[in-house]
Amino acid sequence: TSNVKLFCDFLTEHELKIHENGKTSKSPKLCGTNYPVSISFIVVNEFCERFSYYGMKAVLTLYFINYLHWDPNLSTAVYHAFSSLCYFTPVLGALIADSWLGKFKTIIYLSVVYVIGHIVKSVGAIPSVGDSTIHIVLSMVGLILIAFGTGGIKPCVAAFGGDQFDEEHTNERRKFFSIFYMSINGGSVLSTLITPILRGDVQCFGGDCYALAFGVPAILMVIALVVFISGSGMYKKSPPEGNILLDVCKCMGLAIKNRWKSSKYDPKKKHWLDWAEDKYPRRLIHEIKMVLRVLVLYIPLPMFWALFDQQGSRWTLQATRMNMAFMLNALLILVFVPIFDMVVYPLIGLCRINLTPLKKMAVGMIFAALAFGSATLVEVNVTVRLNISVYVIPAIIEPTTLVLLAFSVPALAYSTNLLYFFFQDPGEIILQKMEDVKANNVHIAWQIPQYVLITAGEVMFSITGLEFSYSQAPANMKSVLQAGWLLTVAFGNVIVLIVAEGAGLDQWMEFLLFAGLLVAVCIIFSIMAYFYTYVDPDELDKLFPDKTVNDDDEDNLKKNQKYHMDQTDNSMYLNPIEKRTKM
Repeated sequence: TSNVKLFCDFLTEHELKIHENGKTSKSPKLCGTNYPVSISFIVVNEFCERFSYYGMKAVLTLYFINYLHWDPNLSTAVYHAFSSLCYFTPVLGALIADSWLGKFKTIIYLSVVYVIGHIVKSVGAIPSVGDSTIHIVLSMVGLILIAFGTGGIKPCVAAFGGDQFDEEHTNERRKFFSIFYMSINGGSVLSTLITPILRGDVQCFGGDCYALAFGVPAILMVIALVVFISGSGMYKKSPPEGNILLDVCKCMGLAIKNRWKSSKYDPKKKHWLDWAEDKYPRRLIHEIKMVLRVLVLYIPLPMFWALFDQQGSRWTLQATRMNMAFMLNALLILVFVPIFDMVVYPLIGLCRINLTPLKKMAVGMIFAALAFGSATLVEVNVTVRLNISVYVIPAIIEPTTLVLLAFSVPALAYSTNLLYFFFQDPGEIILQKMEDVKANNVHIAWQIPQYVLITAGEVMFSITGLEFSYSQAPANMKSVLQAGWLLTVAFGNVIVLIVAEGAGLDQWMEFLLFAGLLVAVCIIFSIMAYFYTYVDPDELDKLFPDKTVNDDDEDNLKKNQKYHMDQTDNSMYLNPIEKRTKM
């Protein structure tokens, strides 16, 4: 009976007001908290979608090499091209969501595209379906559809989850982004463990079962779509507000044009965008200013991702030169997120330290730089050193003959002994003995410090940045700003390609270079963040219901910003106290 009562109480907790097309309805909260029930559908959807994505990627390179018979260089190039496309397409998804369909419909429609891509990819892995050309075509078409699907919904899902919270529940919304991030890594951990097993341990069509390895992620994406649609009646859905990006571009273009044509006799403007106020409402101009301020802050951020994403490449190769390899980051995330939310941040709050979002991101950069400093020390010790002894002996065979006495090939720099003959001059043979240090002498545990540091940096940088992008964006541009945040990841990968291909440095020197670059970028970012003023986009609707903003209104809005940030960052730990709003 008590269980039935609890269930009834759960269903009758109607605190969340849902607005859709001007109508208001009610939805329950989770167990008497301020968390709407709708976010549970969103979190489960994200878990299944990430399982689908990372599960497919876990075997993608092996699929290229072993099934399509591509060489490693082509396989690597296509793999990174696909990864980059997945982080460039969020811009398209954001435009569709904010300008045309709204976040809810965009997620559904692009998820269908996502599922179709998985199905096409799975069919392309069935040997009996056509020849190698058909397999390549199906694989590429499938990957392109997956890239548009996963990239298109990326900025929408996180922003849509943030939309479910009431304006006053900022602390709950911040925690939601932490839970959301945990669901991403939970799906990643399980998929990267399960999918390779499905490929290697299950045999089908006379070999490794890539069709099953790609088919299971497809099923998970179907589940993600079904779960998301199941919560439809509980979501708060903000309708799109027209082609906002086109209006933004036109407004900026007009401002630049008018500024260029202005003379010294024209009245001065506070901001260059104010030159468009003769045609566009001041509210839109003010919203563009808000977005541009954040986008300018994003300029240094790709360097963090340039370091972070090397866990899947450089750090993995480093691990293979040790006595085992393991994937620690996703596991540590699941541990660190609750520790930071329930222990670290509250303790910092009790010390009366105003740790604003931008300060957290700067600290996260420092942790990432320290992680690469640690990786440098490890790399120096695992680098293969060759000891070469040269012996000259009389020739005992024909000068034109090459004799290979001994040749043992190591598995990725494991202990090696290499003996061979070759002729330098007629009648003389040079014997060389080459040995490297035993790689097994360096234990994989030495990588733990760098993983701990990079994960701590990820918690403080990535999760905070995700919430910051949402909180600082006007309602009609939240998906666009989320897409801008994701673009920093794409450009971070471009930086890795440029440095890795162009620098030509030893690996330990490359690690040290990345660490130094991030420290320099962190200093620049901290200076930029110091002059940033936090805003509360929700105040626009309260103060300016007529959708216009005049100069006095802008001044009044700024007076409310410091109190808003005080409540947002520290109200769960402290009573409101006097704090600075810089950084």
